[in-house]
Amino acid sequence: MKDFYPSRIVCLTEESTELLYLLGEEERIVGISGFTVRPPRARKEKPKVSAFTSAKIDKILALQPDLVIGFSDLQADIAAELIRKGINVYIFNQRSVDEIISMIKQLGALVGATEKVEQWLVPVLQKIDTLKAARQMPRPKVYFEEWNDPLITGIQWVAELIEIAGGDDCFPENSKESLGVNRILSDPQEVVSRQPDIIIGSWCGKKFRPEQVANREGWELVPAVANQHIYEIKSPLILQPGPAALTDGLDEIVNIIEAWRTSMIK
Repeated sequence: MKDFYPSRIVCLTEESTELLYLLGEEERIVGISGFTVRPPRARKEKPKVSAFTSAKIDKILALQPDLVIGFSDLQADIAAELIRKGINVYIFNQRSVDEIISMIKQLGALVGATEKVEQWLVPVLQKIDTLKAARQMPRPKVYFEEWNDPLITGIQWVAELIEIAGGDDCFPENSKESLGVNRILSDPQEVVSRQPDIIIGSWCGKKFRPEQVANREGWELVPAVANQHIYEIKSPLILQPGPAALTDGLDEIVNIIEAWRTSMIK
């Protein structure tokens, strides 16, 4: 019987690629983002046809996709150009943990893998529920830095994962802003005034430098700096709103907070 689900999919961002591999549906993928690192084998097996805000339209068309999947309003121009060429395009715009879960379910449905998705989600949702119920104390104040020049605070799903893991985001009012430009701190001293217990850096696309953070003027007054609780989470684990954030990304935050709690006992 004919499979009426899309069989030639181009994934413009990593999270859709990662999910399709996790579901065992990777044969449907014919093109991926050049920024894809999860899973590592995808880079070897699939042609790279896009960055984030740009794409090789001719190369995508040559692959004859029956579906192109993207993320964010920042890919609207790519989507529009492909639509004008007659390509089916599905753009997700998830920004919260609930929306990530919804995206995962929707993508599973798009490829006829609803049951596989539900099975994959069971332990993930159980872990989230268990962490929420634990409500361990004390709860550290956490400053998440997405970029260093200018300083950009964490997006909504990151703030929510910090909350789930047992911490409190230092800039919750910023997290609801989907665009990084709207999460810029005009004055680095704003971080000093919030007195975070933990600093987590994930500079998208480049190595985090904790020594640079510690040496910022006046930041020696920040508890996280004074007590050496400055950590990195690699951006593929936390800044792509898909499976990685709900699994390895959340685990990293939990481990960081546990390390802080342990140090507070000593």
